[in-house]
Amino acid sequence: MTPTALSMTRVIRAPRERVFAAWTDPESLKKWWGPGPVVCPEAHVDLREGGAYRIANRHPDGSVTWISGVFERVVQPEQLVYTWSVSTYPGNPTLVTLDFNQHPEGTELVLNHERFTDAATRDMHMAGWEGCLVKLEALFV
Repeated sequence: MTPTALSMTRVIRAPRERVFAAWTDPESLKKWWGPGPVVCPEAHVDLREGGAYRIANRHPDGSVTWISGVFERVVQPEQLVYTWSVSTYPGNPTLVTLDFNQHPEGTELVLNHERFTDAATRDMHMAGWEGCLVKLEALFV
């Protein structure tokens, strides 16, 4: 892993079609998106190459951070590649690649997030992803 990238792997106990849908369907995203006490009150997804997405993160203090980007690759239910911009962090977008691999226990989800400007920003995102993935796993329990 380079200092400006992160990689995580989880096994989600559900078929990859359902995990892919949970990641891309706006109503499903609202059920699990956001680390810890952060919730998702609004999600918009135009699931096609060149299509945009926009996801709201509402924090406990009521403030909202928007995450947005454009899908560069959509292969249902195998892979998503999209840019990632956070409204509170101006600058060039980063890049997220998700692979949804078949696994005997469900779906092996491989998340790669790259192009961070520094290790501190990468580490902040790693903590955020950890919290989100805990909620995603719980969705299928």
